[in-house]
Amino acid sequence: MQNIPEFSLPATGGTLFKSNKLKRKRLILYFYPKDNTPGCTTEAEQFRDHHAEVQRFDCDVIGISRDSIKSHENFKAKLGLPFELLSDNEEIACQLFAVIKMKNLYGKQVRGIERSTFLFDKKGKLLQEWRGVKVANHVQEVLEYLKSL
Repeated sequence: MQNIPEFSLPATGGTLFKSNKLKRKRLILYFYPKDNTPGCTTEAEQFRDHHAEVQRFDCDVIGISRDSIKSHENFKAKLGLPFELLSDNEEIACQLFAVIKMKNLYGKQVRGIERSTFLFDKKGKLLQEWRGVKVANHVQEVLEYLKSL
């Protein structure tokens, strides 16, 4: 993938996100497995806590999971997230970004989102991707990459 693929998904705040309409800022798209789970909560909190710093690099953050908009609205309100979350319950973006993987959950094989982050420039060109993300220090890694640009 060289450029952000075209897709539209419902977003928190009652809007529709269109990937072909955002070429004005850099964009961090991060895929996470599920609202209100420990790792996903920590990751969202880290993006929240560093949001002002990310914005200094003329960059937006958007989170994506298969949860419903209602779940996302509650998760966003509970954590005070300053960025939007997209609902991909039909796995449109998940398929485009190839983030659906077989994972072990309590000894069983389940299909789920592999925690992944993608950074795009102002023209929608892919700058960097992180797959199989471990939550600890991930946002710091993204910030270090932004500082290097």
